[in-house]
Amino acid sequence: MSGHSKWSTIRHKKGAADARRGKVFSKIIKEITVAARMGGGDPGANPRLRNAIASAKAENMPKDNMERAIKKGTGELEGTHYEEMIYEGYGPGGAAVLVEALTDNKRRAAAEVRHVFSKCAGSLGEAGCVSWMFQQKGLLVVEKGTVGEEALMEAALEAGAEDVREEETTYEVVTAAADLETVKEALEAASIAWSEAEVTMIPQNTVRVEGKEAEQLIRLLETLEEAEDVQKVHSNADISYEGIEDAA
Repeated sequence: MSGHSKWSTIRHKKGAADARRGKVFSKIIKEITVAARMGGGDPGANPRLRNAIASAKAENMPKDNMERAIKKGTGELEGTHYEEMIYEGYGPGGAAVLVEALTDNKRRAAAEVRHVFSKCAGSLGEAGCVSWMFQQKGLLVVEKGTVGEEALMEAALEAGAEDVREEETTYEVVTAAADLETVKEALEAASIAWSEAEVTMIPQNTVRVEGKEAEQLIRLLETLEEAEDVQKVHSNADISYEGIEDAA
């Protein structure tokens, strides 16, 4: 992994820039609304809603915004009906790309995603072409320097985490999707702070992408994340730091 980084790590580093674009709030509000619609407005009985609220709090979203989003989801307030969509394809270097979207207009969302793939040297594929390469997992990101690796591993693994992975500036705690809350609570009880906690799609294997293709791939992934209807973008790319710097 020397000199390289997975897209998930790059995305975490670039989170602040995404926030400055003003897109984080709208994405989280969509997620809260859909989570409440699908699982009810009680966070205690709805893990997806609980995770969405935690993300909102981490971004300092006002409580009123969260409450309105929940009520729109439960039907107490009138709101937009969003549908969940998955798009799959390939980027430069043969990297798999999995796109999660929430949209009130499936035709618009599909057209925009297709346009981004085409513009950024990627190719949109058929349903199922890359999703088999990913597994849904819980992921907690812990910044290095806030806790020792042994203490983190002990607390996480005892709580049921599947793995603790060391990255350049962070540790990634991987759990079964259903165990994310349990592990998160265990870390909190051990006074271990996490910077991000989410259910995400983790690639089973990675593909190394370098040079010009790395630069093109990062532009594809970032442009997809900026799309109006896109919530999350996942890739199995292992990207060279040189490519990261070139695309910055």
